[in-house]
Amino acid sequence: MQQRKIGLSGLSTAALGLGCMGMSEFYGTTDDAQSLATLEAACDAGMTLFDTADTYGFGHNEQLLSRFLQGRRSRVLVATKCGLAREPGSYARRVDNSAAYIRQACEASLKRLGVDTIDLYYLHRVNLDTPLEESMGALAQLRQEGKIGAIGLCEVGPGTLLRAAAIAPVAAVQSEYSLWTREPEQGVLAACRQVGTSFVAYSPLGRGFLTGAIEDVAKLDANDFRRFNPRFADENVSRNLAIVALVRQLAQQKGCSPAQLALAWLLAQGDDIIAIPGTRRIAYLRDNLGALELRLSTDELAVIAQAFPPGLAAGARYTDEGMKGVDA
Repeated sequence: MQQRKIGLSGLSTAALGLGCMGMSEFYGTTDDAQSLATLEAACDAGMTLFDTADTYGFGHNEQLLSRFLQGRRSRVLVATKCGLAREPGSYARRVDNSAAYIRQACEASLKRLGVDTIDLYYLHRVNLDTPLEESMGALAQLRQEGKIGAIGLCEVGPGTLLRAAAIAPVAAVQSEYSLWTREPEQGVLAACRQVGTSFVAYSPLGRGFLTGAIEDVAKLDANDFRRFNPRFADENVSRNLAIVALVRQLAQQKGCSPAQLALAWLLAQGDDIIAIPGTRRIAYLRDNLGALELRLSTDELAVIAQAFPPGLAAGARYTDEGMKGVDA
């Protein structure tokens, strides 16, 4: 499988990793047995980067990964995050980047994961009320102690990344990036390349929407957060379904699935980009992996980029609560 470096950390990973969030919450009913089978299939296929966070399922996601890691630790890079504090059963969050909170959260994640070192440790969101020197200093200290291998930041603006990287090396920036979310092209990708930071793209399939699998939002589980996401709202979904129809059309012309087209386009934006589509199902996992075999010509890439210009999607990426700390 294609390998890509994670910044200047010395770590490398397969170009496709696996986002694990949906195995614990946000996307409807979960099934640990199904999720564990998918994790195993991903590892057996050559995926190495598995992405979680302490807030996913309020620790459940990290505990699930700890079960999967038994006997596989040497084959897996674990990425987790801290900084989003939530009360059980609530979507409301506060962003805490204090040194004390970062250390406390890291120790708790190490215990839940059952590992000695977290390979890639992100600030899930950045709160600029806390000096970057304090937050980055805490992460650098954890790295020095061997508790984390590399530092990452999520959803930061280019200026914040440059300031943070001047304090301590930032191996990766993780933000949403896809055919319907192209904001990283407006400065963050350039800043990453300036300081040698890799870009990890989450929701590269538009929370499943770009695959064409969601035709009726009303059929989603009652607790699926997409029901409340602005892009899936009644006033926006019809416009966004037109985007899906175009993905399908281009994929049909190429002889691939919509997911493969979207992922192949994303990976072609630079060899410093790693995509982490999330899924609980082995069939979807295998379909995603097919993107690694798909080659898009320069002309095809240009056609796709022109068909999905920045700002095409109707609706914000999150509700106001979800936007806390985004593009900090």
